[in-house]
Amino acid sequence: MAVIHRTTLTPTKLELLTTWLPEQPWYRGKAGQRPELVKSGGFRLDDPAGEVGIEFLAATDTSGGQPVTYHVPFSYRGAPIPGGDEELIGTIEHGVLGQRWVYDGTRDPVLVAQLFALIVGEAEPQMQGASDTPDPSVTGWFAETGAPAAIASTTVTDDPSGTDIVVETADGRRLTIHINRVLQPGQETGEAAIGHIVADAPLPDGSTARTAFAIVRAHP
Repeated sequence: MAVIHRTTLTPTKLELLTTWLPEQPWYRGKAGQRPELVKSGGFRLDDPAGEVGIEFLAATDTSGGQPVTYHVPFSYRGAPIPGGDEELIGTIEHGVLGQRWVYDGTRDPVLVAQLFALIVGEAEPQMQGASDTPDPSVTGWFAETGAPAAIASTTVTDDPSGTDIVVETADGRRLTIHINRVLQPGQETGEAAIGHIVADAPLPDGSTARTAFAIVRAHP
């Protein structure tokens, strides 16, 4: 179980994203535009080993004509991942835990394993701001029952539509987990989906709508 500390982060997660987001292929802002971000939702997952912090952050950019909400899976580690410099978003100083390395979680094997476990019903989503508090608003679904959550390998690619994580499971099947990086409130998963993660995303009027954060399809 992850313990949520009420403490300082320097820089903050949103400050890290301000410089990292414009470099991503799915960023919707104009070239040279500096995002103005506010936290607007998300959830956590626990690392069974208790070593890695896992968060799925929704952050809304208000710098343009219309607000855009981005979905960024974060992993937080007490030491760098060997060879993981390209996946590093930045480092922060945590008021209790000290220096933490913050990664694009789509490239972190611990986060991906727990993400898939949530999809197949073997992990429980947690509230962002409270310890040991499940978040019932986040739901995972997989079309087949009894599917093993163990992952043998992953391949990750980004494009303007988001991030695709191709996973090979322990029983040899290949699946694509598509991470919706730009959340469209009310977006459904589509007929081809064989799994998903759905949670609340913000609407401009301050309300929320059920929205696909991740969609699973059979890998071609």
